[in-house]
Amino acid sequence: MGRRARTRRAARTAALLAATVTASLVAGCTGAGDDGRGPTKEPRHSPQGSPREPVPSERGEHPAVLAVKLDNARAARPHTGLDAADVVYVEQVEGGLSRLMAVYATRLPQTVGPVRSARESDLELLRQFDRPVLAFSGAQSRLLPLIDKAPLEAKSPADASGAYFRGTDKPSPHNLYLRPDRLLPSAPGAKALTTGFRYGAAPAGGTAETSRTVRYPAARFTFTWSDARDRWLVTMDGRPAVTDGNRLAPATVVVQYVTVRASEFRDFLGNNTPYTETVGSGRATVLRDGRAHDVTWERERAQDGTAFTTDDGTPVNFARGQVWVVYAKAP
Repeated sequence: MGRRARTRRAARTAALLAATVTASLVAGCTGAGDDGRGPTKEPRHSPQGSPREPVPSERGEHPAVLAVKLDNARAARPHTGLDAADVVYVEQVEGGLSRLMAVYATRLPQTVGPVRSARESDLELLRQFDRPVLAFSGAQSRLLPLIDKAPLEAKSPADASGAYFRGTDKPSPHNLYLRPDRLLPSAPGAKALTTGFRYGAAPAGGTAETSRTVRYPAARFTFTWSDARDRWLVTMDGRPAVTDGNRLAPATVVVQYVTVRASEFRDFLGNNTPYTETVGSGRATVLRDGRAHDVTWERERAQDGTAFTTDDGTPVNFARGQVWVVYAKAP
């Protein structure tokens, strides 16, 4: 049976299972507005010695980044392996909640999670990378054909069951984890990060900033500058955000103002899935070194990275270290 057939059969099975669950039970388990279509055919634990499926770098192609779609409901926290990501993207999903897309290139953690389902706008976001490996728990059946056609390597539990396992620390569906070494032989390296980001000395100007908050209808992110750590400490919904016992602390935070519109998709509760447009141009705020810089962003084509410049066209450098990009609805 081909990968597409297996994936579609898994999606149909998941949909039938989800239909038997009452709306109140789902709201209590997954959080309001979630799609409710959890992964299928994944093992309860990761079997030893499971074969890894070939990825672009093993077929003589360019090294590929690993992009993992992460649950960010309260019940899913704390995350695992998030501090190893080179870039963390934050996007709005159904019900005004949020999800994360963690991109790994320079190092791979032992475990990443919890892993959740993909969205249509993820495909546009990931076009900037050269055939990335996308790890996700599943997707709506109508979205699966678009994922199949996208220039990426889709690796859900239906495609690579040996790479996933269920943890015991959280209730399902917030307990699906990935072992990255089952998908990639090694970290592809910084050259695979074709984001267009530049690193170096801080731009001139800016204003002193100790804290910046970004609000979604049902989620809130606060980034507080720490002189002691020379990093921005992350708070989610009023609570310190940690991973593997450590406070999440990116070197650079980008609040990128974009168009967030309704898509053609809805979850099984009837909530519309927002589509975050990451191609185009607009305003952004770059937070680094305890200062805020108001800049312009531009991504002309989906296959391009995003350029950040000052008003006079000077490229803006980021601080070396992890970068968070928070997509906020343009005013």
